[in-house]
Amino acid sequence: MTDPGPAPRRDTRGIVDPAELLARVRFRRHVPAPGLRPYLEHYWLIDWDLAEPYATHVVPHPSVNVVFERTAEPGGPADGNPAAAESRVGGSAGADSAGADSTGADSTGADSTGADSTVTDSAVVSGIGLELFTKKLTGRGRVCGVQFRPGGFRPFAPAWPVSHWTGRIVPLAAAFGSEAGGGGGDAHPGSPSGLLARVLSPDDDHARVAALDAFLLAHGPAADPAAEQAMALVDLVRTDRTVRRVSALARAAGLSPRSLQRLFASHVGVGPKWVILRYRIHEALERAESGSAATPPDWAALAADLGYSDQAHLVRDFTATIGVPPTAYARALSVP
Repeated sequence: MTDPGPAPRRDTRGIVDPAELLARVRFRRHVPAPGLRPYLEHYWLIDWDLAEPYATHVVPHPSVNVVFERTAEPGGPADGNPAAAESRVGGSAGADSAGADSTGADSTGADSTGADSTVTDSAVVSGIGLELFTKKLTGRGRVCGVQFRPGGFRPFAPAWPVSHWTGRIVPLAAAFGSEAGGGGGDAHPGSPSGLLARVLSPDDDHARVAALDAFLLAHGPAADPAAEQAMALVDLVRTDRTVRRVSALARAAGLSPRSLQRLFASHVGVGPKWVILRYRIHEALERAESGSAATPPDWAALAADLGYSDQAHLVRDFTATIGVPPTAYARALSVP
């Protein structure tokens, strides 16, 4: 019997109100090819067909994502298309502009996502978002995403420190070169083609995954011992609650705090303190979602468990990130 390999993560950590999202879209995760697994968390695929717009919210992981997107809208591209409209990453950065020949293609007509619609394809690198990420979904569409492990992106794009991409959404070619733009030389200029079509056109998940595997394996990964160290240190923060301070992480790494900061800037994209605080908020968010009106979370105990000096500190961080206090968020989830 063939070994199916490791299963992708099944948690919804970082997604605000995941039950609502999963009720509106078809969401799956897939494991990449063996040679890519040390560097990638998973592939994530979403398909939707919505009668009315829906906004989803995510508290970003300390991860870079590569995102291929197809939207089908009667009369024009979707408002949320990251290559055609302003995108919100880190609260203020907009999408870097590029022509359709490098990151996207528009066409009008029938397509696997819808008939008699304007179809827009795009491919972008989404750097780590520093604040709550909001994405508006409309009409019909699909996304094929690559979530890199924190520290795992630079072996595929070694020319720049990962902090170069933080807070930005840029055309795929900005990181991977013009050959990754997705256009096909012999295709009609306005039609989805090349890489974009190989990733986005198949209805079969395995074909989409195979196209993503082929693209990434053609671009790396380059050997990088610093990336391996960075990935291991972020994993330590994620899995060991006793790592609550940068000084403790530096000691565990055998580095000075300044050297640790430089490693995280070059290979993770944010500082170690940001990573520690972000994983705290992810856990608080998950705890809020696991409670109920009858048995709400013990916020004081959770604050202590996560290393906060007091409950008020946790409430401030949660409110600043999500927009509402944790008690209000938990109450809203418990309303049928």
